[in-house]
Amino acid sequence: MIFFSRWDFIEVGGVIMKDMDRMLAFETALKTWAAWVEANIDPSKSLVFFQGISPSHYNSSLWNDPKAKGCLGQEQPLLGSSYPGGVPQALGVLKRALSTVRKKVKLLDITVLSLLRKDGHPSVYGFGGSTGLDCSHWCLAGVPDTWNEILFNLIF
Repeated sequence: MIFFSRWDFIEVGGVIMKDMDRMLAFETALKTWAAWVEANIDPSKSLVFFQGISPSHYNSSLWNDPKAKGCLGQEQPLLGSSYPGGVPQALGVLKRALSTVRKKVKLLDITVLSLLRKDGHPSVYGFGGSTGLDCSHWCLAGVPDTWNEILFNLIF
């Protein structure tokens, strides 16, 4: 088994570590970002937006299709307004972190609408070509255009 690390070392509070729980790392990063917002943003001059979690679709059992191979061959979005597999744990971490920021931060909450779009990934046409399966990036035009439309409407 080959293990790929996304980083070599992590430093938190002056302590250097080889690895760290990903959700704890995300929470730590969000706390750092929130402290920066508190110290540097003037709400009378700036709007602050935080884009929610962009999900992947590698595990098709999360949308009740265990025979599918992730996003491969998916041609239709899920119907309805809720995702059978629930929302990613990271969304809860994000919402908790944003609730601690005293200055106004608007969450561009794209998570659920993106979860419903299992059909929006490049699949074998993305990173790695026919030898890989890209169910984490998004096709253009597509889901990211919807995110942009939401952002545009929040601004104006």
